[in-house]
Amino acid sequence: MPDVILPRGDGTLETYRLSAPRNFARRPEVKRNRIAFAAAHVVADPRADIDPWTTVAVDWEATLAYRRHLWSLGFGVAEAMDTAQRGMGLDWPTSLELIRRSVAEARAFGGAPLLASGAGTDHLAPSADVTIEDVIAAYEEQCSAVESAGSRIILMASRALAACARGPEDYEKVYSRVLSQVREPVIIHWLGEMFDPALAGYWGHDDHWRAMDVCLQIMKANASKVHGIKVSLLSEEKEVEMRKRLPEGVRMYTGDDFNYPRLIAGDGQHFSDALLGIFDAIAPAAAAALDAFAESDMRTYEEIMAPTVPLSRHIFKAPTRFYKTGIVFLAWLNGHQNHFTMVGGQESARSTLHLAELFRLADSAGLLCDPELAAKRMTLLMGIRGVGG
Repeated sequence: MPDVILPRGDGTLETYRLSAPRNFARRPEVKRNRIAFAAAHVVADPRADIDPWTTVAVDWEATLAYRRHLWSLGFGVAEAMDTAQRGMGLDWPTSLELIRRSVAEARAFGGAPLLASGAGTDHLAPSADVTIEDVIAAYEEQCSAVESAGSRIILMASRALAACARGPEDYEKVYSRVLSQVREPVIIHWLGEMFDPALAGYWGHDDHWRAMDVCLQIMKANASKVHGIKVSLLSEEKEVEMRKRLPEGVRMYTGDDFNYPRLIAGDGQHFSDALLGIFDAIAPAAAAALDAFAESDMRTYEEIMAPTVPLSRHIFKAPTRFYKTGIVFLAWLNGHQNHFTMVGGQESARSTLHLAELFRLADSAGLLCDPELAAKRMTLLMGIRGVGG
């Protein structure tokens, strides 16, 4: 196995030897007993003549190839979500183009792969002049566009609503109006402030427990239009409590990138399906684990999942909103794209020490599928960042 020079936290260097990659055996004949979406990243086009901080350029072929990779492993794709840098470089016109291309790709892929796409209000800039009616109109515009593209909806949280809402009653008004118009039941996304500080106080309360009551009341009042809810609060306790109280027929989709193995496994009475950004990065491992789980092979499920948790906790460490850098970094190390350039220049959002530890943790989890390639690319990056040169 190849060696790589990596920095340590104390300022010294180490010669790190990679492990052999793990062969994550699939059981494709198994019918899974959990729905699993991977929130997929986008691949930037590094050759486009743009200002990467203000303009977006997407490598469409590499981006769609990664969706085919996820579908081939049995995952649904959650499209144009925060993992795709929605609200952090990926604007609404480009998001809609991404959704349309993914719908076409899903139709061509065969086997009716799962696809659901984010509809929000990100084309409406939060300001003192924005009204609740403006927020409703923005949601209506995006929901109509996503449905017209042929995708089901993931109803994303709204920064504009968080900025202008005076209390829970405004959330009830907005969600009830929007949900009354959708063609098919949606997945609501409650994205916590650790992912996006602009969403603090969502549902009208800073206290998550009181906010949960409001969210549950909205879902109960509109249960026929709600397929599920994705909760991204990084709190196992809150998700477990909320899923006990969901209206009948409404599914819990874990967005907890810290505690997903236990939440997916459940407690014997309730469980969570999955809609996770980390599944983009650990897709081969997660696919094998979910196959094993479907055959009640808990030993294999836990043995595969366990080493992915320290990796995920590292990728999603505070400031959590920069987790996309780690997701794209792993895609580059594993050869799914030929560069480590991101929309909005977000490849600079994590430190060299952070990426070095991510490399170690991915190796420990068996997730560097081609050690020679991973070592070559890591050595290149470390040299650019002044390590080992």
